[in-house]
Amino acid sequence: MNIRLRHDTIVRSLRRNGTSTIDTLADEVGASRRTVLRDIKALRDEGYVIHSDVGRGGGVQLDPQSLQATAKLSVPEVFALLISVAAMRAAGNLPFSELADAGLAKIEKALPGDKMRDLRAFLDCLHIGQLSPLQDLTDMGKMDPKLLLAFEDAFLGRNLIRFDYRDAQGRNTTREVEPQAMLILPPLWYLVGWDPKRDDFRHFRMDRINRPEAVPDSSFRRRHVPFEDDVCPYSEL
Repeated sequence: MNIRLRHDTIVRSLRRNGTSTIDTLADEVGASRRTVLRDIKALRDEGYVIHSDVGRGGGVQLDPQSLQATAKLSVPEVFALLISVAAMRAAGNLPFSELADAGLAKIEKALPGDKMRDLRAFLDCLHIGQLSPLQDLTDMGKMDPKLLLAFEDAFLGRNLIRFDYRDAQGRNTTREVEPQAMLILPPLWYLVGWDPKRDDFRHFRMDRINRPEAVPDSSFRRRHVPFEDDVCPYSEL
């Protein structure tokens, strides 16, 4: 478990249980007591008010009114929030869209300038549309959690992306394409890539992509993607 995930787990555990021991938290996150004590100190430095009793068996308690002083979100995390809201809005099932937009706007404002530029570059590649009612969804699977991180390297660094792909007939191939856009047709998500070997655009369902990775020391130019008329860029939503 990485540091960010450990910190999130500790905070959630303390909010849920009220009081916990260092040993219990160590078991939950799969780390040593010393590591958890360092994590507690780091959380306090971030603004969380965590009380503790002295002694090996003493407990720790998170002040119920305590909040993190600053949001430390990565560009992919903010991007994931934005595209999730965009997908729900496109599907017509986001009942509190105004509140969601206001909250996301506050998160965006908290980003440093360089991260904001990266976020805009991400959003420039995002398009939303409506899925055909005739689309077969019986074989829909889960997306690889590594996909968005690979996209960060590929889209922002303008590097080709390599992945294993399973097509509709179940055939497996290794593909290497230029990531030109992301297309959301709820509930399906697609990577729109220019395939140099086929000299054309290809749409890849993200739930069929495995082992994605940015190709180092590669580069490509942005191309105009010929979307259908009912597809629009995220900025037009």
